[in-house]
Amino acid sequence: MPMIDVYAPATLFPADADEKLVRELTHAVLRAEGVAAPGPFHLDNTAAFVHRLPPSAIGTAARQPAPVVRVQIVTPPGALQREGQKRVTKEATEIVAQTAGDPSIAARTWVILTEAAEGGWGIAGTAFGKEEFADLARRAAAARAK
Repeated sequence: MPMIDVYAPATLFPADADEKLVRELTHAVLRAEGVAAPGPFHLDNTAAFVHRLPPSAIGTAARQPAPVVRVQIVTPPGALQREGQKRVTKEATEIVAQTAGDPSIAARTWVILTEAAEGGWGIAGTAFGKEEFADLARRAAAARAK
């Protein structure tokens, strides 16, 4: 159930790029988590939000406005191993640069990986921890087996 937030200047990506960013980033995170063939459970519960901000709302200590991008990926506890972290950071950076049509934006793209704390992830009124995620995985596996 990863969640992805992309923060970028409103003018950085083409006007019609949001769907592409959402699709490519969500699938990159699933690959990094080791989900080779995502089913409805994974596809329906991996979300991305594209935040197009006024250029004046984004800056660095040296420059404002600044053409920088922040991609924050929040995953359940233990979902990303070290190789997955490396993979998703590389892929997310490539997706952002390719979508922006500017290879140089890769040098100004921060990818922040955050692992939700035990019980620090909630949906449908339930605070999820390892026990609840394990139960979800069992139910998803049982549904696939049917």
